[in-house]
Amino acid sequence: MKYFGKVGYRLNTETKPSVYTPEIVEKEYYGDVVRAARRVSSGDKVNADIEIDNQISIICDPFALEHFHNMIYIWWMGTPFIVSRVEVEFPRLILTLGGVYNGERASEQL
Repeated sequence: MKYFGKVGYRLNTETKPSVYTPEIVEKEYYGDVVRAARRVSSGDKVNADIEIDNQISIICDPFALEHFHNMIYIWWMGTPFIVSRVEVEFPRLILTLGGVYNGERASEQL
């Protein structure tokens, strides 16, 4: 299955000398869905959390290669999911998805 979507990065930008502010940036990528799976983790909750355990292989650009450690979410099926793991297999990055990402996104910034 082919993939096209956005990946969110959390970058620290220098707004004043020695003052850094976190900024969320999204970039678009093409790739392939390597694995499509789900898992259920119940823990001590009444309702179990459903997490996907997909792997998406994206074609790496210089920005992604330099900032892969700053990836925080990826859009999949209209929902942002946490990037729980990144494997560098140049010229690709293999992203493993976790639960739904509920944090700040690029589209929410002013």
